[in-house]
Amino acid sequence: MKPKYNIFQNFSYALKGILFFMKREYSARILLTITAIVLLAGSYFKITRTEWIALVVCIGLVLAMELMNSAIELLVDKLWPDYHQTAGNIKDLAAGAVLLTSLAAAIIGCIIFAPKLFGLLH
Repeated sequence: MKPKYNIFQNFSYALKGILFFMKREYSARILLTITAIVLLAGSYFKITRTEWIALVVCIGLVLAMELMNSAIELLVDKLWPDYHQTAGNIKDLAAGAVLLTSLAAAIIGCIIFAPKLFGLLH
C-alpha cells in the first residue's frame, strides 16, 4: 500500500533543512545579513516592482545554491572522510556554482543600486 502524501510533513522537512543550514553554516549568516541590507536598501530607495522581482529571484537563487552546496559538502565528507581528489573536485564545482550565482546577483544589485547611490552623491 502506498503511504499517504503529507504536504505539511514535507514542509517540516524543508524547514528543518533550512534551520540546520542557518545554525551550521557561517555563510548562511553572512548571506542573511546581506539579504537584510539589500531589502532595507530596496525599501529606502523605493525600487520598482521589476527591481524587487530581480532582487527576490537573486536572493532565492543564491540561498538555494548555498543550501545545495552545503548538502553536497555533507555528502562528500561522509563518502570520503579522508582527502580524495574526486571529493575535492566535487566540492570545488559546487562552490564554483555558488560563486557564479553570487557574482550574477552582485552585478544585478549594482545595476539596480549604483544609479540610486550616485544620485545621493549629486
